[in-house]
Amino acid sequence: MPVDDAWRPNADGVLVPDEPPEHRDHEYDPAGFAVLQDMQARHFWYQGRHRFILHALKRWLPPASGESRRGIDLGGGCGGWIGYLKKHAPGQLDELALADSSLRALTLAAEVVGADVKRFQVDLLNLPWYERWDVAFMLDVLEHIPQDLECLKQVHRALHPGGVLFVTTPALRCFWTYNDDLAHHVRRYSRRDFRELAIKSGFELIAARYFMFFLSPVLLLSRLKGPDWKSMTERQIREHLRRTHAVPAWPVNQACRLIFSLETPVGAWLPFPWGTSILAVLRKCQES
Repeated sequence: MPVDDAWRPNADGVLVPDEPPEHRDHEYDPAGFAVLQDMQARHFWYQGRHRFILHALKRWLPPASGESRRGIDLGGGCGGWIGYLKKHAPGQLDELALADSSLRALTLAAEVVGADVKRFQVDLLNLPWYERWDVAFMLDVLEHIPQDLECLKQVHRALHPGGVLFVTTPALRCFWTYNDDLAHHVRRYSRRDFRELAIKSGFELIAARYFMFFLSPVLLLSRLKGPDWKSMTERQIREHLRRTHAVPAWPVNQACRLIFSLETPVGAWLPFPWGTSILAVLRKCQES
């Protein structure tokens, strides 16, 4: 069994390293994690994204070889994806873990992921593992990290040979709006971007699929005219994001959920030409 001896549990059961990483509170508001938990449970976008990723996991995860398979959600915040995975695909992975730089998020995650899921405080640019995991997830994390190539190299090192990484990010520069600036996005990604990153980081790109295709015109129209964000205070920005990212009214949320659900599994088998998000599936070569 792998030994995780670089951390010690704190009073909340979070495994903390001797030198805790810095969490960028100016980019990720700790006070907003409780709102994020509700969004991950009810918002049509999270429900649709999780459904799309789960289908991809079942399609592209190699068959079990008889040994236990270990998965980790890197930058997984308050555990929404791990909670979804445990509920909708129990036993898909034998061990599940959650990692993030925010102690606040990891503490809140306890009630979502359960006591059997280890929660690690980590720096994604300085992962201590070597060939520890079989599957890793980075869901809407990479777009926040200026050193995205180094981050992928760190994950590559942490995966077993043959291990698989599932990444989602905002897609395509043409969909850039004020919301990307407010959310501190560094970039949006295309299929070509992930082909190049895969080569440079040592991965094999086995799939790249756009999603949020059917609703992309609606999303773009809703964000064409935004606030004068450059004159807003940090507090005003946080309040604006909280208000505009909240779960929509029930009829709207349900209608969007239904439309988004049509993309799974269609978008995995017949790739959409565009979408406001992209899923990339990368595999560490066996001889690595």
